Amino acid sequence: MKRKGKWIVAGVASAALIGGGTGIALATAGGDDSEKPITGSAFDRASAAAVAHTGGGKVTDTEVGDEEGYYEVEVTLDDGKRTDVHLDKDFKVLSTVADSENETNDKD
Repeated sequence: MKRKGKWIVAGVASAALIGGGTGIALATAGGDDSEKPITGSAFDRASAAAVAHTGGGKVTDTEVGDEEGYYEVEVTLDDGKRTDVHLDKDFKVLSTVADSENETNDKD
């Protein structure tokens, strides 16, 4: 009887680990896998180039392998508007695009 109880506990523990691992994998995989953030010294260089180009602000998102350039850095400006700065592999600015989510219906 004692051996049967140990096997049941081992089976439940294994199932919990497998199920928990699957849950963790799903939680960390959420979103588009093709969007990889910039990391390491490349993040520092890309961020510095983007913020210098926009004249200030805070880096709020990054991506390697963007379709408009090698790097994409989203900068949130002091007024709350967001701008995507596209950079080449050498961290030179290729283009700047105002984020379409910035648009409001305010009329002056």
